[in-house]
Amino acid sequence: MRENCTDFSDLFLHDRPMMDTRAPVEFVKGAFPGVVNLPLMTDIERQKVGTCYKQQGQQAAIELGHQLVSGITKAERIEAWAAFARANPDGYLYCFRGGLRSQIVQQWLKSEAGIDYPRVAGGYKAMRNFLLHTTDQAVQECEFVLVGGMTGTGKTEVISQLGNALDLENHANHRGSSFGKHASAQPAQIDFENALAIDLLKRRARGQQQFVLEDEARLIGRCSLPLPLYQGMQQYPLVWLEDSVENRVSRILQAYVVDLCAEFVALQGEQAGFETFAARLRESLANITRRLGGERYQRLAAIMDQALAEQAHDGQVETHRGWIEALLVEYYDPMYVFQRESKASRIEFAGEQEAVVAYLSQRNAS
Repeated sequence: MRENCTDFSDLFLHDRPMMDTRAPVEFVKGAFPGVVNLPLMTDIERQKVGTCYKQQGQQAAIELGHQLVSGITKAERIEAWAAFARANPDGYLYCFRGGLRSQIVQQWLKSEAGIDYPRVAGGYKAMRNFLLHTTDQAVQECEFVLVGGMTGTGKTEVISQLGNALDLENHANHRGSSFGKHASAQPAQIDFENALAIDLLKRRARGQQQFVLEDEARLIGRCSLPLPLYQGMQQYPLVWLEDSVENRVSRILQAYVVDLCAEFVALQGEQAGFETFAARLRESLANITRRLGGERYQRLAAIMDQALAEQAHDGQVETHRGWIEALLVEYYDPMYVFQRESKASRIEFAGEQEAVVAYLSQRNAS
């Protein structure tokens, strides 16, 4: 039998298959990429055992657990674990702390299915702490530079062209602005942090020690940047990306109208998808009503309504340029002008996309 795993770095660097035996409610709160949840107990069973443990002690709780998971229920769960183990002979199983639950699953696999299958020592908690330390360590030991710029200048496009870029918005599944939601949901906070840490771990294992990040607020949608990283971002050097208003409007039109509409249509079908997309666009504008002011909000909302009506009628999207340009010039740009002034001492280069990509590529090579 392979030994129980204590090398967490190996688990994540090589994407080892893992079976999470925690209850579904625990799994949903946070897990690791690609892990399969095959619990020892359901949420209700776990709750009953937990109550018994508090009232009557560990032995009574263990006995109740064996009563709840017995007979056909036990056989079905063992078969699911065995199927995973056979399909993933190089994998591992774990529970929250690497304790009783994973030991029971390991024992039953051996006694009932004849399979020796190793578990992760310390379980989920130990792996989670390892990943938190991985991010903290990277912040302390690596070099970072930020890409900043007005809304719509294509900061994400710059990131995508660099081999040493960490795409925070991709990990958060959000574009980072008031209009930044995708059709699909964002990950749980813990899932976001874990995926980011694994990305850093793999890149550092390949020898990367310099990273490019998009300049972000603490929150990307509902995902909060790890505090050490965010604190570092208030001091890292900055490269400022520039582009014309016309190009920025076109870029936002593509991402926030054409592409977002296509995302919803792909998920829900033509009519329902468009209706959900239109509701999302209106909601995004309404969410910043207070900051826009009532008169400006009404004006932009009227242009948006007209644009959506034309888009629904014949697929034409050009009218959307009206509210997008007004939002940029009247709302976003003044904020970014203030940001640029406040960060001026950290800006080491400014230019349009091609020049910025060339500068960052050369900076990484030097």
